[in-house]
Amino acid sequence: MPFRPAQFVSVIALPLAALALSFAAPHGEPAAAAPLPAPPAEALRPSGRQVAVLAGGCFWGMEGLFEHVRGVISVTSGYAGGPRDKANYAAVSSETTGHAEAVRIVYDPARISYGQLLQIFFAAAHDPTQVNGQYPDRGPSYRSAIFPQSPAQRQLAAAYIVELGKARAFARPIATRIENGAFYPAESWHQDFMRRNPDNSYIQRWDKPRVAQLKAKFPQFYVS
Repeated sequence: MPFRPAQFVSVIALPLAALALSFAAPHGEPAAAAPLPAPPAEALRPSGRQVAVLAGGCFWGMEGLFEHVRGVISVTSGYAGGPRDKANYAAVSSETTGHAEAVRIVYDPARISYGQLLQIFFAAAHDPTQVNGQYPDRGPSYRSAIFPQSPAQRQLAAAYIVELGKARAFARPIATRIENGAFYPAESWHQDFMRRNPDNSYIQRWDKPRVAQLKAKFPQFYVS
């Protein structure tokens, strides 16, 4: 895990396509091979605020992306899939704790569904075909993973991964894992990283190009 000092420490984001969509990843990364199908319909949409926990590489960009999605109330960067006593940046950076850098998304299901959040996750937030890494970051803490918060979320996530595979939505196999594990918030200097440091070189190189492309292609789903 690369060292990212606090002094180089910023947010923008993404939209959601109600219709099928594809995402051309920046800087030569593989794009979706075909438009992504819509997610499966939820048998019963829950009421009240709901939580989704997703991991897809560095949590700076994931947090920044989902903070600009319609219906998202809050996003917190943190660690999921490992023990509480090792849920800190120094330990997770050793790549021995079992954690993944993840985000906890609180959302309004009356405005956006869990399936639509997954569509964003697969189509825009990261490259789900990369194994144990995203772009320049390598190691299992950067893996692609979904941490369902209910049996219904687990069922929907599993069904959508199968559907994406059948549709051959990506040129390579999907590496995303469905996992168990609690979420623990990261240190304060990680929170709102993109928003506080928009000129950070890492953000400029790896995160802003994806946000800008999505904002241009789907402005009706983007919120500032």
